[in-house]
Amino acid sequence: MSRTFVITGAGSGIGKTTAQILRDRGDTVIGVDLRGADVVGDLSTADGRVAAAAEATRLAGGTVDAVIACAGLAIPKRITAAVNYFGMTEFLEAMQPALTASAAPRVALISSMASLQPVAPPLVDALLAGDEAAALAIAAELEADPQTGNLIYSSSKQAISRWVRREAPGARWAGAGIPLNAVGPGTVITPMTQDLLATPEGTAMVDAVVPMPLNSHQSPESIAHLLIWLTSVENSHCCGQTIYCDGGADAVLRGDDIWSWNEAGIRDTFAEITARLAG
Repeated sequence: MSRTFVITGAGSGIGKTTAQILRDRGDTVIGVDLRGADVVGDLSTADGRVAAAAEATRLAGGTVDAVIACAGLAIPKRITAAVNYFGMTEFLEAMQPALTASAAPRVALISSMASLQPVAPPLVDALLAGDEAAALAIAAELEADPQTGNLIYSSSKQAISRWVRREAPGARWAGAGIPLNAVGPGTVITPMTQDLLATPEGTAMVDAVVPMPLNSHQSPESIAHLLIWLTSVENSHCCGQTIYCDGGADAVLRGDDIWSWNEAGIRDTFAEITARLAG
């Protein structure tokens, strides 16, 4: 059964690859990007997001089966915060009415394993509060210092994963029958990363931050196929997840125990029981 997809960032990288796979199998794809797409739109501005969503909805005839949000930047500039967070959240919210017209609506977006790396908490808080003016002001301060500029990217990605987790179970998404999830890639071989990976020194730096023991750097297809499954009819119950498809980087960096943060009270209870039994 052919489905209608709207894909942001369809002009390059993961978005372009995903769009091509879907078109090759017979689906309808409406691409959104700054240039060379079905919808030419600027997701760094509020007006651009609304206009792009309206045009994509018009081209789809009012019904969209899935939105895959891939548009993003990785430069240490405040525009990265605007595109990576508001360019996703506000665009998706504007597309929600067209999704509800589908019999099996789905949404997936690109986060990053960088969401697990150091961030600037004030920027994350401003993004999650939906205060774009404050977020861009904070990002501008971070941008001015070479030591903090890279925190803009990781902060935007942590914020988008937290937004997905916060919003997915709510009335707008789960309540409307729309699974909302994210994918967190590792180091993907795209035009965005080609300069970093062009030298042994650059590659070593990247690998120190993003260790990928399983098959090393990944092709965009590895992410595209996961995005396509998340937006398929078969995905009926994944909700609010960021799935780290990263060659093992998450497992290496966070280790085997991501659960014990919630065990303190239980440990105290068992300690009391053990003490009573001993007495």
